[in-house]
Amino acid sequence: MNKLLNIKVDGELISPVLPKHIKNYLIDIDGTICDDIPNEEPDRMKNATLYPDALRTLNKWFDEGHFITFFTSRVEEHRSVTEIWLKKNGFKYHGLIMNKPRGGNYHWVDNHIVRATRFDGKFTDLVDKEATIQVFKS
Repeated sequence: MNKLLNIKVDGELISPVLPKHIKNYLIDIDGTICDDIPNEEPDRMKNATLYPDALRTLNKWFDEGHFITFFTSRVEEHRSVTEIWLKKNGFKYHGLIMNKPRGGNYHWVDNHIVRATRFDGKFTDLVDKEATIQVFKS
């Protein structure tokens, strides 16, 4: 990630950040870019049906310089079939993280800005929308 910026606060380096115009996208696989296949049915993974708008959108974001990392609940033993499927279907990406906790209802706590977009059936360009969020009480 040669685009990271090193920043000092009170003379001390903090965790590097990306420039504001570059995003780190963490993208789920099952039910987001292809058929929703549970780990209990790994034989279906190699032939999962691709969501074409996901391929177009994610490759566009990659070409624009954003970082694309797939973050999946698939277990490590499914890494090979997953990498082969991603390559066969033409996805451009930087990383693949396995073993995301299963079950949804994620609440991510981080010292960096985190934005979440719930996939609702179609990949398109993102638009700004106001929403209520939970924050730590001051």
